Amino acid sequence: MRSFSYVFRVLTSLRCPQGMEYVKKVELKTIMRCLRLFNNSLEAEFLSRPNRFLIQCKWKKRILSAFLPNPGRLQELLLPGRRIYLVKGGKSSDRKTRYTVVAVDREGRPIMLHTHLTNEVARYLLQKRRVPGLESARIAKAEIQVGRSRFDFLLEERNKLILMEVKSCTLVGKRVAMFPDAVTERGARHLKELAKISEEGIRTVLLFIIHWPFARVFMPDFHTDLNFSRTFLQIRDTVQVIPLSVRWGPDLSLSPNARVLNVPWDTIEREAKDRGSYLLILNMRRNRKIGVGKLGKVHFRKGFYIYVGSAMTNLSKRMERHRRLRKQYHWHIDALRAIAEFHSILAIRSSERLECEVAKAMSQIAEWSVPGFGSTDCSCETHLFAMATNPIQSGDFQKLLQYFRMDRYPDGPPSSQKKREHFSLAKNLSFW
Repeated sequence: MRSFSYVFRVLTSLRCPQGMEYVKKVELKTIMRCLRLFNNSLEAEFLSRPNRFLIQCKWKKRILSAFLPNPGRLQELLLPGRRIYLVKGGKSSDRKTRYTVVAVDREGRPIMLHTHLTNEVARYLLQKRRVPGLESARIAKAEIQVGRSRFDFLLEERNKLILMEVKSCTLVGKRVAMFPDAVTERGARHLKELAKISEEGIRTVLLFIIHWPFARVFMPDFHTDLNFSRTFLQIRDTVQVIPLSVRWGPDLSLSPNARVLNVPWDTIEREAKDRGSYLLILNMRRNRKIGVGKLGKVHFRKGFYIYVGSAMTNLSKRMERHRRLRKQYHWHIDALRAIAEFHSILAIRSSERLECEVAKAMSQIAEWSVPGFGSTDCSCETHLFAMATNPIQSGDFQKLLQYFRMDRYPDGPPSSQKKREHFSLAKNLSFW
């Protein structure tokens, strides 16, 4: 890491050359513009996502292709039939679609998906003095290159510099918000570099914009990206973390009211470890009958199979084992994995052993199951369930995953003393 004097000189040189009076004039215009980011939007029905940045949707009986400026997985939001918001823009030489996806509906409220506009949201909140701890800060410059990384804002407060990075968060439950929804090595690197800059004497801030007004708790998504989550814990004493939930109106206008969320550090320390349960999804493309240990010959119908397993140590290694075909057979699932196509595997990291509870919940939403499969060491009827279509595109399945990753915690993850309700399909589906 460069010395404090070097970093200070670099950041000072990046101040707006016209001075703060010029910045204030620009901010005044931005405040008016950012109250509503889009003058006209279209509402369409989501159909599919052929690749990360392209979606197919239906609008007035027409099938449209639209650009999705968001690299996240968004699997819990982009479900078939969901209402999405589009804006029309002219075609350019580097894009083939006229429409851009900007938001998706959830429970009658828009969730902003346009990650390129997250900095505009942050700018607006800073100018409205709605970011706690930065009420008197002013924007000196946007998009600052420091070392290998580019950070979003250089702020100035009482002649002192503040370096701020902004992240957009759309992964939310009823009251819990998590980031990221996909593995991000770049995000973890940003955290480490912010911490190093902070150690050199420059104040650093990590601002999460959470696009869900009902969130009350923020945590890193240790289910999806354990490395980012552990890094998040490491920088807690050097980088100021501000998770801020915002409210979008039906016209895609941004309310100036924002709420700071609680970060349960002790809970994150306990839960962000490589242990817990998992859901292995396999695709059986045709009917097959194979031998499965003491179960004998078992008939497997064509469809998607969801296996519930657990490993209270080295969960990542267990999940990686299920990806491989070449291995010594040990469990029932090994026989099925040998003939079925790997689709995905989803971790539910927890200090509690939830495998049987997850299996019981799966029994409520599965279309069929295989009795006795993977449950010889417990009282469950089975740990293997199936659906005719991809469970990732099922609202019921996404709700189950959301419950065990987030919603089972009433105000954040549980302590051993707290009693919680078991997953109920009827109770939890009312949220969708």
